[in-house]
Amino acid sequence: MGDREPLAAYNQDMTYPALLAETQRRLGHTGHAVDAIRIGPGMLALRHQQPSPIEATVYDPVICLILQGAKQVTVGERSVRFGAGEFLLVTHDLPVVSQVCEASPEAPYVALILSIQLPVLRGLYEELAGVDLDVPEAPSLCVSEADEALLDVIGRTLVLGDDPLTARVLEPLVVKELHFRLLVGPSGGMLRNLLRHDSHASHIAEAIRILRADYRSRLAVAELARRVGMSRSSFHEHFKAITARSPLQYQKELRLLEARRLLTAEQQSVSEAAYAVGYESPSQFSREYARAFGVAPSRDQPGA
Repeated sequence: MGDREPLAAYNQDMTYPALLAETQRRLGHTGHAVDAIRIGPGMLALRHQQPSPIEATVYDPVICLILQGAKQVTVGERSVRFGAGEFLLVTHDLPVVSQVCEASPEAPYVALILSIQLPVLRGLYEELAGVDLDVPEAPSLCVSEADEALLDVIGRTLVLGDDPLTARVLEPLVVKELHFRLLVGPSGGMLRNLLRHDSHASHIAEAIRILRADYRSRLAVAELARRVGMSRSSFHEHFKAITARSPLQYQKELRLLEARRLLTAEQQSVSEAAYAVGYESPSQFSREYARAFGVAPSRDQPGA
């Protein structure tokens, strides 16, 4: 077991200040503007020494607990700003615009990001018998204050990797508890909707999975609605309520985000990126890219 006794880390009092100190210790003193390391099951620790540029991306289902600093996230026309002691809960894959807006070398932005696992969530269905699961107005993205119970389970998740035996035995229990705390908390309405396979929230999650797997193909909304067991009108209504955009707009954002990655990281030409993500016309691609990101795609190529 090394110098550490089994389970020793789990006796820590993981209050908010202790979580911040422990996360900073694990990130170390690198001198980098941005640090990111994977620790614990499905957990990412992130640190920024200064505010970040505004970034368009897709958030998978996650919680993001801020330990220091602040961040702003926009989905559709809704913006939320959250800071130390608060967490963002995202229940579906959502295209967002985000920015770390409060960070400095003296007080860097520090956050813990944990994945939401739908199988773990649905595994709690039988144990929550009698709980009101239908929350029609629940948002797919919301901010809440982290209570002591949630901080405690996140703290135990943070230290799980310190001992392999402990991690192997306790990881499923700690991950299950994390999902339970989120489900029964004040921001867990949409997660409770996702518990049921036949809910609108679950149907839209499946539609998003299909779209992300095949965003390059021409989208037939009626066919996608049929595949997830919804009428076209109901599908369109609930898709927009959850993602803040229509299915066609969602697909377009996926294409443009991937194209931007191809231009910047893969150094593809504008035409190559356009065709790779499903556009038939590079000129149409360039117009929509400029409208989305404020610059022509050629300006996003390295060396431009």
